[in-house]
Amino acid sequence: MAYDEGVAARVRDLVGDLPGMVEKKMFGGLAFLFQGNMSVGVHADELIVRLDPDSIAAAVQESGVRPFEVGGRSMKGWILVDPEAHDLGPWVDKGVDYAGSLPPK
Repeated sequence: MAYDEGVAARVRDLVGDLPGMVEKKMFGGLAFLFQGNMSVGVHADELIVRLDPDSIAAAVQESGVRPFEVGGRSMKGWILVDPEAHDLGPWVDKGVDYAGSLPPK
């Protein structure tokens, strides 16, 4: 599965020079790892964001945000954000903040 280079460029603009951030191709998409933990990425043409699992229910109440599912199974702690419906900055910040709260790898 290819990922949307336009969305990737938008994410790069937001995290480009953040110390501890590494960009890596993973699972057919693009991941941005902060201190070794995945924070955000590009999955097909959507932004994937890692959040505290307890905040997922509130996040998916927003228009253009849905749970990240693989094979019909919801992945705990992950959401997909429609990049056409949202300013990605706040979502990227949330993903980076959560990844930064985890022990570095």
